[in-house]
Amino acid sequence: MEPLPDEFDATFYRDLHVDLAYLNESELRAHYYSFGRQEGRASSAPSLKENFLKLVPRDRPVLEVGPFTTPAIEGDNVRYFEVLDRDALIRRAQIFGLPDDNVPEIHYMDPNGDLSAVPDKFSAVVSSHCIEHQPDLVHHLQQVSALLEPGGYYFLVIPDKRYCFDHFLAESTIAKVVAAHRAGQRTHRLESVLEHRALTTHNDPVRHWAGDHADENYWQSIAVRVLAAMTEFDNARGSYVDVHAWQFTPNSFKRIITCLADIGLGRFLPERVYATPNPRLEFTAVLRRI
Repeated sequence: MEPLPDEFDATFYRDLHVDLAYLNESELRAHYYSFGRQEGRASSAPSLKENFLKLVPRDRPVLEVGPFTTPAIEGDNVRYFEVLDRDALIRRAQIFGLPDDNVPEIHYMDPNGDLSAVPDKFSAVVSSHCIEHQPDLVHHLQQVSALLEPGGYYFLVIPDKRYCFDHFLAESTIAKVVAAHRAGQRTHRLESVLEHRALTTHNDPVRHWAGDHADENYWQSIAVRVLAAMTEFDNARGSYVDVHAWQFTPNSFKRIITCLADIGLGRFLPERVYATPNPRLEFTAVLRRI
């Protein structure tokens, strides 16, 4: 695979931000870490999802996890894993009023999202807005690493909790990640369902970047949402309820992945974690299997 672009690319930074064209490379770097990062100035091409996905090698087998109606990547060597088959995904898309004309053929399927159902090996695995849904993050990462050839890569697009509906939720910690793994979590805890259903806010990144994080009645309606979430959880009777389990920023994600490797619970290192660009709500990361 071609070398991955650095997390800060001075040439890209200068070319994209024309007001900085007069700065040299060291001045550009100083500007980014002093001002640009906080402003959300894109610092490298792969921080933009459309550029990031071009890094995924298509000349060898690739697996995408959870494509639903909009696969992140396509190609002759790409295979897809989902919790439903294609017909069921189309029906689900229709229920939610989503376009269903690009639902891919599903090559591997398990209703519980168990990746051990995939018998093949891949040079890369890709997921977009998937990892934050995993009840046991460690288990998911271990399953992905088992699917990768030595030196393979996991390409991820991940919501940044600061700029999406998770804004008011706390960043996930290594303590919670390890505890969920020790508990063998396979469905979401009541806490996650309550947070996702009752404590999330709007999902407009432009407003979040501008400091506008809550609709007018957000604080007044929490009790109603908490009661509805409790009812939903009880009615599920232990079955899977699809919510976010984890809330990341680029820095917190990098720290958690590194710590998991250090304590022997992970076989990935963060090769690149690209910062969230303004006005978007997602960051991109590449993990390397060790």
